[in-house]
Amino acid sequence: MHDNHAARLDHLDRVAHTMDRALRIPLIGVRIGLDSIMGLVPGVGDLLALGPAGYIVLQAHRMGAPRGLVARMGVNIGIDALIGSIPLVGDLFDVGWKANSRNVKLLREHFGAEMKTIHA
Repeated sequence: MHDNHAARLDHLDRVAHTMDRALRIPLIGVRIGLDSIMGLVPGVGDLLALGPAGYIVLQAHRMGAPRGLVARMGVNIGIDALIGSIPLVGDLFDVGWKANSRNVKLLREHFGAEMKTIHA
C-alpha cells in the first residue's frame, strides 16, 4: 500500500470511528458514534450524518478506488440513510450497521489486495 494511501486510510478510519463507535454505552458495552446520536434528532440528524459518510466516499474516489467499489460504498450509505430514517427502528439499525466503518474496511481490503498484486 502506498504510504499516502495508508495515511489517508488512517484518517478515514478516525472519521469512521468518530461517526460509528466513539462512545461505549456503559453496562451493555455497545459502541455508538455521532451518527447514532445525530440520528436521534428527527430529519436533520440523519441528513447531517450524510456529510462525513459522503466525505469518505469522495476520498475513496480521489484515491482511485474503482467505480464498483465506490458504488458499493454508496449503497451502504443509502441503506443506512433509508433504514435510519425510520423512527426508533432506524436508530437501532444505525448502532449495528456502521456504514462508515464498513466503507473504510472495504477500502482497506481493496488497497491491501491491490498492493499484494503489485508486489507479486
